[in-house]
Amino acid sequence: MFDKLQNANGRFDEINNLLMDPNIVSDNQNYTALMKELKTLAPVVEKYREYKAAEKAADDAREMLNEGGLDRDFKEMVEEELSQSKARMEICGEELKILLLPRDPNDDKNVIIEIRGGAGGDEAALFANTLFRMYSMYAESKRWKSEVLNANQTELGGFKEISFSINGDGAYSRLKFESGVHRVQRVPETESQGRVHTSTVTVAVLPEAEDVELEISSADLQIDTYRSGGAGGQHVNKTESAIRITHLPTGLVVECQDERSQHKNKDKAMKILRSRLYEKMQSEQNAKIASERKLQVGTGDRSERIRTYNFPQGRMSDHRIGLTLYKLESIINGDLDELFDSLNTFDQAEKLQAGQQE
Repeated sequence: MFDKLQNANGRFDEINNLLMDPNIVSDNQNYTALMKELKTLAPVVEKYREYKAAEKAADDAREMLNEGGLDRDFKEMVEEELSQSKARMEICGEELKILLLPRDPNDDKNVIIEIRGGAGGDEAALFANTLFRMYSMYAESKRWKSEVLNANQTELGGFKEISFSINGDGAYSRLKFESGVHRVQRVPETESQGRVHTSTVTVAVLPEAEDVELEISSADLQIDTYRSGGAGGQHVNKTESAIRITHLPTGLVVECQDERSQHKNKDKAMKILRSRLYEKMQSEQNAKIASERKLQVGTGDRSERIRTYNFPQGRMSDHRIGLTLYKLESIINGDLDELFDSLNTFDQAEKLQAGQQE
């Protein structure tokens, strides 16, 4: 571990020196790549230097104690310094183990989220809207940009399905554990008897694929146009602006009817298709590697119920990690950091355990 840390420390200094070279600064592609690497190394190097500072303080204190000749009060102070420095080393060592875990290559990517109403009809569609609002408010709290790519709205204001992008630093790293079945238990507004209904919604979180990562041949695409439909909108059913793209080798179908412009709908549909194909490719790799992990990131298994939102009890339960929070109103208003931190901590613990078993 310490060889890796020493190498990272050296590389960090090397990059900082390179970034002072005017030729590097003027080379935009090289400069961007170095800045990205520097950002990745920074937390590891910072923690390593904290560890080394604690180690030096411990060595100095130990040396003073070994030399002897200290009066009682000063000796107690040095012993306390030694104890605190050793404790800091232990804490930093554990944190470094986590920082050195293999990074998910998609963590820094933007995401495309697809939400679809499942069992429960209109109530499921309304809950799909609740989840869309929840993620949008979370993105807003992080100052990330969100954009609707495609939406199929119901008369009651819900969504049969909605796809939207979230662009922001580390968006995938925070949202990647949201894929799966989300269950809601609440009294629908349309329910006159006041009975609690259970509905489900499926969520898919896809890392946004860049053009360089995935080349799609135009010969593999079947592109159809049709008139957009759905609730509301003055342009509905007037022009054939909606786009349906079928990727023939895989059978994946993407539709987009959110924009009035056929060209814009095609661009958005291609963005979704590219990300779905990228995720499919990643899923096949990840399924082989991580078949034993509970947080199956990117395995494409969307049949598993991952979470329940119980409105009468004001609680949210994540079934994968056994976490229950009694602050449902805050959660659906975008207060998701406690949940996401818990999911990431659980995932790190699994990775550490897997590493120790190998």
